[in-house]
Amino acid sequence: MLSYVLRRIGVSVLILVAASFIMYVLVAWARDPLTDLYASNNPNREQLIAQRIQWLNLDQPVVVRWFNWLLGAARCVIPFGGCDLGVNIQNQAVTVLLGRAMGATLQLVTASTILAIVLGILVGIVSALRQYSAVDYTFTFASFFFYSLPSFVMGVLLKVFVALGFNNWLRDPVFSWTWIIGLSLVSGLFWQAIIGGNRLRRLVVFAASVLTTGIMLYAMSVTQWFLDPSLGPVLAPLFIAALAAGMVLIIAGPRARFAWRTAGAVVIVLIAAYFLLQPFFRGIGAWGVVLLFILAIGVGILAGWILGEHDKGQAMRIGAFSGLLGMGVIILDQYMQRWSDYLRNPRVGGRPIATVGSQTPNLQGDFWIQSIDSFTHLLLPTISLMLISFAGYTRYARGGMLETLNQDYIRTARAKGLPERTVVGRHAFRNSLIPITTIVAADVGGLIGGAIITERIFAFSGMGALFIQGLNAGDPNPVMAYFVVVAIFAITFNFLADLSYSALDPRVRAK
Repeated sequence: MLSYVLRRIGVSVLILVAASFIMYVLVAWARDPLTDLYASNNPNREQLIAQRIQWLNLDQPVVVRWFNWLLGAARCVIPFGGCDLGVNIQNQAVTVLLGRAMGATLQLVTASTILAIVLGILVGIVSALRQYSAVDYTFTFASFFFYSLPSFVMGVLLKVFVALGFNNWLRDPVFSWTWIIGLSLVSGLFWQAIIGGNRLRRLVVFAASVLTTGIMLYAMSVTQWFLDPSLGPVLAPLFIAALAAGMVLIIAGPRARFAWRTAGAVVIVLIAAYFLLQPFFRGIGAWGVVLLFILAIGVGILAGWILGEHDKGQAMRIGAFSGLLGMGVIILDQYMQRWSDYLRNPRVGGRPIATVGSQTPNLQGDFWIQSIDSFTHLLLPTISLMLISFAGYTRYARGGMLETLNQDYIRTARAKGLPERTVVGRHAFRNSLIPITTIVAADVGGLIGGAIITERIFAFSGMGALFIQGLNAGDPNPVMAYFVVVAIFAITFNFLADLSYSALDPRVRAK
């Protein structure tokens, strides 16, 4: 295994060096970085040209400039080696520009990638389990429709129908009876198709979904919930308990008493924490939120270890997921409580969903206000990038699950009398993930690269803006910084995908 890792690292380094040389030469030959100065009427034009030649070492051959850049970039992997990626045409250090741009882009790409993977896999599995049903056809149509839309068209549609439409609707957030009835019927059709069963079961699910959705929409409309939302002391505990119960049903099944005891203990602790922590949330920061999540997961693991009986590992997983999701409900409730403060902020002006930029200029507020502002600016570009990858994950997850469900060992597991939940969750799901690891590895680099168009549409100051500015100016150093980040991510995730094969399939061994 060690020799395999070392070989892969060596090959990756050689590929990166060769690709960087080709990219540097192409950018250097594509455009003269002195073009704007040649056309300038500035009286000290000659001094400016000489200054830029000195900054960018334009008096040296392209190969020598690339070699000097490579030596500076190599120091980036050495601790305290003095990372040097050169300067741009304004004599600004590219490492500083890259740090700012990479933080914004990674924040955007990370959220969209995680959502695309989770939703794509879930939708793909549901489509496979409901093969050739209305749910399968609907999800297939939706995934291919979103996949066929260019990113710039998706961005424009999101701006018009999500941002502008929702912001205008917030002036008077009331659902008409037409919308209430229509959305309730859609909800009923969706859930009865997802849950399935005989005709009586489908009718019960349909009626319950229509009634529940209609009541919720009417209550939100009457109370103008969207202007001052919160879960409150009733809904928050209910959601915490419901998520914990869902983890028990998914992981252990309804008859596992130790799992119910573990989840119940975690729920009691989290509900108590919800009420006890309310006075302290105002002064909390990002690290405080992270600490709360760590503590919640720790409480779940401890509860599973104490109450797990014969299957402590499964109980600890249930406890950890219950703690994570339950604390997520508590933190979400805090964000919802601060929504009205953000909405009334004069810099926001009652139009929270942003269409350009990564933050509201000169916005004053605590951690919660700043976090909501980041969310509203990331929402549209994240959805746009997510939908680009969603279809691929959905189709791969569906195809992998269908192929796995037709294997002999799945039929054997069913013949042994194992519950369908165990057959799908423990036997089929793991092996169906093997194709997904390949597409995830290839998609990470592609998402960062594809973020150029999305960032341009939403005026998001990330790596895409850094790349375009460098390319338009014929400045290779910012372009190379973008290239190095994308190449390293692509190579690293492909390497991790190869290693994950052996974890998912014991028959695969890296040698």
